[in-house]
Amino acid sequence: MMMRLTVGRIVIDFLRLIRWHNLAIIVLAMVVLRYFLIDSLLGAMELKTLTGETVAASLKLPLADFILMLASTVMLAAGGYVINDYFDIKTDLITRGDIIVGKTIPRRRAMMLHNILNLIAVSAGFFLSWRVGHTSLGILFLVVSGLLYFYSSTYKRQLLTGNIVVALLIAAVPMIVVIYEIAALSAFYSINTIEQPDYNLLLIWCAGFSLFAFLTSLIREIIKDIKGHKGDFAHNRHTLPVVAGVKSSRYVVATLSLLTVAALYLAWWFYITDLYTLGYITVALAIPLASVSVMMVIGRGEGYLRIAGRLMKAVMFAGILYTAVVKIILSYLF
Repeated sequence: MMMRLTVGRIVIDFLRLIRWHNLAIIVLAMVVLRYFLIDSLLGAMELKTLTGETVAASLKLPLADFILMLASTVMLAAGGYVINDYFDIKTDLITRGDIIVGKTIPRRRAMMLHNILNLIAVSAGFFLSWRVGHTSLGILFLVVSGLLYFYSSTYKRQLLTGNIVVALLIAAVPMIVVIYEIAALSAFYSINTIEQPDYNLLLIWCAGFSLFAFLTSLIREIIKDIKGHKGDFAHNRHTLPVVAGVKSSRYVVATLSLLTVAALYLAWWFYITDLYTLGYITVALAIPLASVSVMMVIGRGEGYLRIAGRLMKAVMFAGILYTAVVKIILSYLF
């Protein structure tokens, strides 16, 4: 019985270590971006074949390759979480009172796990890039692997550098999906149709999701730094709350939240304009973001930080689900 309990404890802590719920959200984001957003945008495009027939554009990256992309991205993220906990043992003891690396999982095994995950992920990334005819794209996976390592070892201790690096990495997820899809689309339609799909449209939409992911991730990272500022201060980390103070950091979060709301409405006004999107933006995104801004200004104690962090998770999840709104609008309403 003890052996079963011990094995069970190791499995549970391993899943906690790699943040399985965050990995599931990454997979969900990539799947809906491909099948709800990109597929719907392509389906609204009409192309002429070499025989003069008019057909709707469609996804061309093989399912096996897309699954390989998912696996590579998830393994990179998992490796990043492992190395983050490897370098954060002392800080986590102060901020969370508990650790996994150095307790359930020895530090040496954690480093080995990180190396294995990254080796497989980068190798798979290069193989995928070769499959779509652009082997050099594999450098993206190598760069991400390096950034995740140096984030944990160095960048997160520097003023805003770590926050921006994490936000950029999260923002890269939509772009990875669309870049590899465009590579497959280009290879297919360059020899089967008179014209290519409008790749600019695909890039603009995915760039919009990337910008949203960047801003909301940056906000959430600063909130996390505010929550953990005591541990960061104790270990001489130059995070925003340590350098500028908690109060100033709260105002930064409030300002970024309102800027995100403004960006959402500007995007709607200039590029989208349908009332369904306006309603979704208002209820699912703008109101929660405005609430975070208010909490940052008037909140007291630490309870408001937990609520603000959960609201930001909800906002990021709602941003992912907007792809379903796009699919409904393009497939059934227009």
